[in-house]
Amino acid sequence: MADVTLPQLGETVTEGTITKWLIKVGDTVEIDQPIFEVSTDKVDSEVPSPVSGVVTEILVPDGETVDVGTVLCRIEAAASAASASSGPSTPPAAQAAPAPQPASAPQPASAPQPAPAPQPASAPQPAPAPQAAPVPQPAPAPQPAPVAMATSTSSQPAPSTPPAPSAPVSPSPSTVEANGVAAGSGPERDLDGLLLSPVVRRLIIDNGLDPRDLHGTGVGGRITRGDVLRALDERARSAAGSAPPATSEPAPSVANEPAPSVAREAAPQPTAASAPELWSPSQEPTPSNRAQQVVPVSAMEPSERDYVVPFTNIRRRTAEHMIRSKATSAHTLMSIEVDFEGVEQVRRRVRESFARDEGFSLTYLPFVVRASVEAIRAYPNINASVLGDALVVHRDINIAIAVDLNLEGLIAPVIHGADAIRLRGIARAIHDLAARARSRKLSADDIANGTFTITNPGPFGTFMTGAIINQPQVAILATDGITRRPVVVTDAHGAESIAIHSVGLLTVNFDHRAIDGAYAAAFLAKAKQVIEQTAWEQEL
Repeated sequence: MADVTLPQLGETVTEGTITKWLIKVGDTVEIDQPIFEVSTDKVDSEVPSPVSGVVTEILVPDGETVDVGTVLCRIEAAASAASASSGPSTPPAAQAAPAPQPASAPQPASAPQPAPAPQPASAPQPAPAPQAAPVPQPAPAPQPAPVAMATSTSSQPAPSTPPAPSAPVSPSPSTVEANGVAAGSGPERDLDGLLLSPVVRRLIIDNGLDPRDLHGTGVGGRITRGDVLRALDERARSAAGSAPPATSEPAPSVANEPAPSVAREAAPQPTAASAPELWSPSQEPTPSNRAQQVVPVSAMEPSERDYVVPFTNIRRRTAEHMIRSKATSAHTLMSIEVDFEGVEQVRRRVRESFARDEGFSLTYLPFVVRASVEAIRAYPNINASVLGDALVVHRDINIAIAVDLNLEGLIAPVIHGADAIRLRGIARAIHDLAARARSRKLSADDIANGTFTITNPGPFGTFMTGAIINQPQVAILATDGITRRPVVVTDAHGAESIAIHSVGLLTVNFDHRAIDGAYAAAFLAKAKQVIEQTAWEQEL
């Protein structure tokens, strides 16, 4: 029997969502046959079967998010299935032998155990026992029991008190930690055996909630981020409801505290609790913004003419990654205008032959990638990442290309060793990665180890893009729309004239912790020089 687990689909990937099972229990699968689709913050891909055999069990349903290493299904290997079918002749004899044993087993001798049945009948006898007041009095001596004594003087409630400890909420954080619900751990389960994602687990622990008090609305009753946020909202409203007596004393200072008063007015609205879950990365509760959660949720409540589009897994992961990047790097934007006329003339000359030979059109992007590689060679500190208080400069130049997934998400597959590839090879690599990204055929290696990212919104005619750095890199380059515009050109004799050229902007967003503006400007100037002055036809 082989256990199929969620594989490591990238260096920083810790969990994935099973989007679709391609097999069912009882199916026969071959080795390397795709058996399910998984979505992570890095890639959506199909996962093949590690063995050949028969699917005996599927443990995780569609839509469930689980940690790397979680067992997803079990497959009975073909060899073991064959041996099981070839050996049934002997097991029956063995099974027949044990069959008489239960018959001769001393369990019938345990028939006296029914005798205790009258004991339950004597159970009512303890009921009069409460009349003996001295008997309950030793019970108060143990101080955990006063609660039971307050509710009843009978000695019987004492055994009923053990389930009562579920009532106190205060020890919940320690209880949760004692049961393995701790941040940074592997797949953990709460006291009721419900699987919690790392984000939900962290929110529960940070806010001192008890998972048993939360109502899960996810698949199979799973507790989601929205369930935790609603619980926090309810707690904030209940706290606000009990606050007015305290606020009556500092009434004179209300003029100086308009924001809290607004929050208290919005909090009691019952519609906020029933509003659909509209998650935004900025709404994640933190000690600084938790008190204001009620106001944005109420303001975002949709009207009858609105419709709600739930965030996909890749949308949520992208949001988390971008928010983390903005909180980590000191983003600084710089742009330069580039004359692409030389590139445009080469594209016109080779357009038909290139499309015939390669099966796709030659765009501006391969030229930008090739120029970026040359600029990185001249200014290597832009091809780096920050580690603590040091800059790690990468000798490998691995260019990540941001690919739009049919306007539903974004992913950045990597051209590894881009400095060893000529222009035509770069064009092939870009086309291949984009096609496999949109058909969900990328592997974990295709998105790993990028050192510098390029995004290309230019086909939409954009003017300037301030892209967010792809962590842990220190810079990202955007190439925007290239249009025909009048420019001043100088001939070999220094005479100036006005001509119509293809012109566009290159914009870099860089981490000011790693490099300064002068270094980024020098990088852009080098890329501009390469684009404008290279004899590109020689590389084609």
